[in-house]
Amino acid sequence: MQYCPLVPARSQSADATSSTGGAPGPSYRGNGALVAGVDVGTTAVKAVVADEDGRVVGRARVASRLAIGAGGNLEHDAQASWWEAPRSVLRQAIGAARPRAVAVSAMMPSVTAVGPEGRPLGPGLLYGDGRLAPSSAGVTGDPTANDEMARLCGWVAAHHPGASGYWPAQAVANASLGGEGVTDLASAFAAGPLFGGSGWDEATCQASGFPAARLPRVAVFGEAIGRVAPGVLGAEDAGGGDVLLGAGSVDGMCEQLVSGTVQAGDVLIALGSALVVWLTVPGWPDEVPGLWRAPHLAPGMAMLGGASNAGGMWADWVDRVVRPCPEGPGDVPIWWPWARGERVPWHDRALRVGLAGADISHGPQALRRGAYEATGFVARYIVERAASCGTSPGRFVASGGGTLNRPWLQAVADVLGQPVLPMAVPEGAALGAAWLARMAAGLETSISDGQRWARWSAPVEPRREWSEAAAERYQQWREGLPGQA
Repeated sequence: MQYCPLVPARSQSADATSSTGGAPGPSYRGNGALVAGVDVGTTAVKAVVADEDGRVVGRARVASRLAIGAGGNLEHDAQASWWEAPRSVLRQAIGAARPRAVAVSAMMPSVTAVGPEGRPLGPGLLYGDGRLAPSSAGVTGDPTANDEMARLCGWVAAHHPGASGYWPAQAVANASLGGEGVTDLASAFAAGPLFGGSGWDEATCQASGFPAARLPRVAVFGEAIGRVAPGVLGAEDAGGGDVLLGAGSVDGMCEQLVSGTVQAGDVLIALGSALVVWLTVPGWPDEVPGLWRAPHLAPGMAMLGGASNAGGMWADWVDRVVRPCPEGPGDVPIWWPWARGERVPWHDRALRVGLAGADISHGPQALRRGAYEATGFVARYIVERAASCGTSPGRFVASGGGTLNRPWLQAVADVLGQPVLPMAVPEGAALGAAWLARMAAGLETSISDGQRWARWSAPVEPRREWSEAAAERYQQWREGLPGQA
């Protein structure tokens, strides 16, 4: 496969000044301790530098080298995107500033074979890679039962049997920055049956074709795991050693940490390469078929929802095949956005894109608007199913690079018929990782206190005429859904 830097159209202004008041580059002249967070995402690697109030004072972004194969294969150039890019964005983001600590967030699952120093020996396989045989595991409400990470590791182990390890992106990035491949506890749990709670499960690893010792060390998120190696922050940084490296976490947890969605009924809609929708509910809800349940960072709360393929990779694909033209609210075609199959609640790799209501009068903008509405349809459907647990949705918060795409946000708000509150910092996962860096440095003691960094831009309000038309299309969309969910 050919690797290419994939720059999402929705994120082209990601380096603009954010509404937190921070500006790109090393402009900070305050007295508070600075920390940095790095997020290894599907389409880009991002870094932010934040002060003690969560104000972003430096940021950088490098497009990931991503390859999408005709058979549904999905992989990174792991050397470029997991080893080199974290160093590059960190150097660009900090400039002349000196952070007290750094932590790394990354998507899951992902895996590559590594050599003795943790350098990748081959491609980095990502979630949903088409080389994996279909599996019925993980279709319940327990994401930790999903065996996708085990199957990814098994494929890599079969093709690189002599490798020193089989590591996810976070561990590779930590090895690049600090010399040791470490992943965090939440990411380990997200590896499903490979992790037994107290450590990697030897029997499951052996059944997948490798010993448990080939997987990285596991640390608690927010734990100090080492120091940034000399020279990593630049050639002039030959001394090094004074910047702590902390254990970050899986990207979704880091976004949730600084999102402010802590009350029952709060909905977090992550508009990243994937769409991830979580309804905050009290206690531990009953299982809703096809949806995931996960612990919340707020005491006494849980999250109900999950990940969908109707995110940025879907929206970007439509952007690449259409061009703008005028649009109107009453005549928009309907998409079923399954360009790569679907995750919750169907968990079916075989689903494919569907289109209804399109005719010769429709121009590119109508097709694009329909694609954006499809993201809203999926988010609304997940929330409605999650609300069957007894918690009604209230406030809707959006995170991720998609918050920079106003037409996409507007379409989601119109479909929901509710205001959508964009997070002020689109690099939410990197910002959450920066909070964990503060914990590693001893500047914070509670992960739940990260909510004090939650800030939002002005809400995107639904438009009545558009919402009424979108509501009718949503009902038609539901009528065309697969029957098994």
